[in-house]
Parts: sequence; structure tokens; C-alpha cells
Amino acid sequence: MDMDRLREIVELLKAEGLTEITISEGDERITVRRAPERDARFAEPPLAAAPGAVPAGPSGTVPITAPLVGTFYRRATPESPPLVEVGQIVHPGDTVCIIEAMKVMNEIKAETPGRVRSVQAEDGEPVEYGQVLFVLDPL
Repeated sequence: MDMDRLREIVELLKAEGLTEITISEGDERITVRRAPERDARFAEPPLAAAPGAVPAGPSGTVPITAPLVGTFYRRATPESPPLVEVGQIVHPGDTVCIIEAMKVMNEIKAETPGRVRSVQAEDGEPVEYGQVLFVLDPL
């Protein structure tokens, strides 16, 4: 399908207020989805934080959250040991896990130094954007 036709479909979705449309032409079939618009009356206020700041968790801990939706893996390969263990010290830039999204393996790195207090996600399970993966005690 060419990009002009795809743009027309997206404009149709917007114009009609639809969130999903499926079009079939011969053997070709395409489904286009978009998130429904949220009513501003019910929107949550934005969090006030300094640029690049990591939100503090309970009792001064620091969470490492999922930056995307995908499948959480603690190991680089199925045969490898976990990238980090509870009690291990991590430094900024250390890979702590992998999230697979659309068949792409995304390395998730620590942004702040800390000692791993807990692992909050299960190996091989789906995670959501913003879900806490690890909790660190800051150093």
C-alpha cells in the first residue's frame, strides 16, 4: 500500500472519530488503529520534575521503569545469567535488562547509581510503559 493511500485512511479515521478501521483490497488487508482521544476534563496533571530527573520511590528508593511496551528479559540470552541480581551495585549506563518490542531487543540501562533492592517484573512476561522493573537503593 502506498503512503498516500495510508494517509487518506488515517485522515478518514480522524474525520469520522474512529479508533480502528480495516480495509481489504484483493489479497491485501490493512488495519489501522489509533488511541482514542482523552477528555481533557479527566486528564491527570503533569508531574513537576526537573528535566532528566528520576522520580524517587518509596522511602528514598529509585525505580527503573520500562521506557516502552514489550517483553521483559533479565538475561542477554536464555543460557546467560541474569544481567543484574538483587544486592548488585549498578552504575549509570549498565544494562539491567532487555525489553523486546516488535522483534527488536532494546537494552535498558541504569540512569543512576544504586544497589538493586528488588526485581519487580517476571522474566519473559509483558511489561507496560512506565511499569517499575527494578527498585534501587541510591548510592
